[in-house]
Amino acid sequence: MSILPYPDRLTAFARRIGRTLLPGSCLLCGTDSPDDLLCLDCRADLPSLPSARCPLCTDQTTHGERCGACLKDPPHFDRTIAAFTYDFPLDRIVHALKYGHQLAVANWCAQQLAPRVDSAALDCIIPLPLHPERLRQRGFNQSGEIAKRLARASGLPIAHNSLLRMRATTAQADLPHKERRNNVRGAFECRTDFSGKRLLLIDDVMTTAATANECARVLKLHGARAVTVAVVARALKH
Repeated sequence: MSILPYPDRLTAFARRIGRTLLPGSCLLCGTDSPDDLLCLDCRADLPSLPSARCPLCTDQTTHGERCGACLKDPPHFDRTIAAFTYDFPLDRIVHALKYGHQLAVANWCAQQLAPRVDSAALDCIIPLPLHPERLRQRGFNQSGEIAKRLARASGLPIAHNSLLRMRATTAQADLPHKERRNNVRGAFECRTDFSGKRLLLIDDVMTTAATANECARVLKLHGARAVTVAVVARALKH
């Protein structure tokens, strides 16, 4: 999938990324947007998911069948919910939350996920945890911020501190795809009995799915009946 250049919007975003979001203005281009984080034009530019995608990991497939990776090595999670493809300009929105500390973006992210979540088929929400050192550096957990807002919208409870990140790992984005699974292996610990529970694991972006897969593995070792992963954006391999 090609990434289309939007130089004017990139320039506007660069001017705004380090500042507090101005009420009533679009996050991406700065034009008036009194009722939403994004103006109508920028919303129209958000990259949608392909219509044919793997039912487990949402990667693009030919006819909506399971992808080769999930056939070869089935993931421990049962389903993935994603709102968008991780591409321009959606990546700028995620960065505004994750690195720009613009927590208003977490509200918007939860709003995108809420209509896609069937709360009647789930028992509780699990935010993907940060290691305490990373949490101190960043000051907040972006997945936790999205999860809190999604919990309010869906009525689902959050299982706070049930899934913990016990080992500091190299940032997944800094590693080749083939090394990411080993990087997170054994990094998480579960301290709750989830016997028979249907869990919703929240993260901002799924790339290789290695982190979500390791979390789902640990949660199922502690009794989870099913683990659905919900992300704002999915990076596609094709």
